[in-house]
Amino acid sequence: IDTDIQSPGIHIIFGLGDERPQYALNDYLNGECAIEETALDMTAKLHAAVAGRIFLIPSSTQISQITRFLKGYDVGILVDGYERLISALQLDALLIDTHPGLNNETLMSVSVSDSLALILRPDFQDYQGTAVIVDISRRLGVQNMVLVANKIPLNLHLDQLRTNLETQYRCPVGALLPHSEEMMALGSEGVFVLRYPNHPISAEIKRLAQMLLA
Repeated sequence: IDTDIQSPGIHIIFGLGDERPQYALNDYLNGECAIEETALDMTAKLHAAVAGRIFLIPSSTQISQITRFLKGYDVGILVDGYERLISALQLDALLIDTHPGLNNETLMSVSVSDSLALILRPDFQDYQGTAVIVDISRRLGVQNMVLVANKIPLNLHLDQLRTNLETQYRCPVGALLPHSEEMMALGSEGVFVLRYPNHPISAEIKRLAQMLLA
């Protein structure tokens, strides 16, 4: 579910591009539909043999819909939607993509999550912001929290980076994702682990998934 209403983008990875589905998350938050009506079955679009089904709940890309929510919305409705989705679609897992940084919607999503993946880049500014989020997440009672280091320069020693991050934040590193020409070339036009199943980054992402679902 793409809850980054200010800058939605997950739909691009699934090949939707400029397509406008009948309903988006915004419509549910506006009271115009049930949240399960926003769910798009993306299984066939993956063109891969996957067990079960994969649904996407997109956010609207229409400017009018985006600006309507810039001042926030009732996060209780969103949390009710999470519970309804899990029940109505009989989900094994619900992956919530949030807006970067901290706002009321993100904090509420964090507080009801069983697991949390914090994505950061190896630079000082991200390190400072991550420290704040880690502290708040602990106060909210998140039990299973892992770090994901993204866009790592190729000249950094990965084992040393892992040690530094785990020491600084006192939580495990779920994945180390170095800069990748294949990732850049893909340009969000597909699911990386399906295009490059044997790539080292795919192995890291699979390991991350196992940690989050543990």
